[in-house]
Amino acid sequence: MPRFAANLSMLFTEVPLLDRFARAARAGFKAVEIQFPYELPVEQLQQALWQNKLKLVLHNLPAGDWATGERGIACHPDRIEEFRKGVDTALTYAAALGSPQINCLAGIRPADVTGQEARRVLIDNLRYAATRLKAHGLKLLIEPVNTKDLPGFFLSGTQQALDLITEVGADNLFLQYDVYHAQRMEGDLANTLSAHIDRIAHIQIADNPGRHEPGTGEIDYPFLFAHLDRIGYKGWIGCEYKPEAATEAGLGWLAPWLEHTQ
Repeated sequence: MPRFAANLSMLFTEVPLLDRFARAARAGFKAVEIQFPYELPVEQLQQALWQNKLKLVLHNLPAGDWATGERGIACHPDRIEEFRKGVDTALTYAAALGSPQINCLAGIRPADVTGQEARRVLIDNLRYAATRLKAHGLKLLIEPVNTKDLPGFFLSGTQQALDLITEVGADNLFLQYDVYHAQRMEGDLANTLSAHIDRIAHIQIADNPGRHEPGTGEIDYPFLFAHLDRIGYKGWIGCEYKPEAATEAGLGWLAPWLEHTQ
């Protein structure tokens, strides 16, 4: 059965981050993911996970200045040193918090950088990060992001990501498949999942349009969840959506599945 993790960067935002762990546990989650845990000391996050009997299943590499619109720096030729320092920071948090995998956001391609150069830098950075993570027994993920919501994002398609994974050649580099972004860019969700499930280490969900909770849009999530069972997906499903109202008020879609989350 599907196993769901609450994305604490997008759910329960009615309260500060540290208080969201308790909210997630009370709602029935056994796991969480956080986009960027770096705003808090690792010791506070450790305690919040332990007190609420939660596991952290994913966080991202540092992604530049999020407040000014940066969404990753892995394809930026002038930010390689910053990227590598970010790998060290992410590994420190992963080791302390028990996260088994770290996601790398490629970023928006700078206007003065060609696509060929951006790809070369991204591949070099992914090879570096994958090697560093493998030494700690961790997976590195890359995530296509739709360019309708985020124009200029360098990695936007499933096949593009798979081609990068093949070229990097690291056996701990996998695809993070975000159903919302894939629906916006490609559709054909079930066939894509079936074809590439062995290369997908993590899935995230939100409905379309609006990026709200499942059941608010066009995606047939009950079918997709059953489909993931049929094709043998064993990973976590991150609930990375924007609640239409208060988070708890929109969790009705999850009730039939929560007893199977472990």
